[in-house]
Amino acid sequence: MSALEIAGVLTGVLAVWLTTREKVWCWPIGIVSVLLFVAVFYRARLYAAMGLQVVYVGLALYGWYAWVKGAQGVPLRVSRTPRRTLVAAAAVGAAATIGLGLWLGQHTDESMPLTDAATTSFSLVAQWMQTRKLLENWWLWLVVDLAYVGMNGSQGLVWTAGLYAVYTGLAIAGLHQWRRSMERA
Repeated sequence: MSALEIAGVLTGVLAVWLTTREKVWCWPIGIVSVLLFVAVFYRARLYAAMGLQVVYVGLALYGWYAWVKGAQGVPLRVSRTPRRTLVAAAAVGAAATIGLGLWLGQHTDESMPLTDAATTSFSLVAQWMQTRKLLENWWLWLVVDLAYVGMNGSQGLVWTAGLYAVYTGLAIAGLHQWRRSMERA
């Protein structure tokens, strides 16, 4: 456990909790958290997870903008993901998993290439869905977070595994909160 990991955990929990409440401050606090985890995952040789954190910075900037500006000047509201979008998202996640997993396995000393590739790929899908306030992002986060608990725990990242256990609970809370938000709209 390192000070960077602990700081990443604390800011990460705060950012996701704010997301469940649809508070725009989730984005800048999330940026701080992911920057801390770049170093944590580099040290653990989880390169896809490390690269994911870098991509999260860009997605967080986009999400921040989208939540503030909305779509065509209309504030974003929680909505269901269209079936066609779900199918496309699943296909993109699966293809990215295979491609990234093969590359990591052949070109790096990655400790868990396929698991790291899958959690990375589907995290990107879930994060994109979250920037658009699509309700089903929380279901995907639930699955991904549980996988991260196991992956990080197996690498000795106890605090990070704990963080993803908390994220699992927050995904459940987010699903309930966003459902209520959608019903109120």
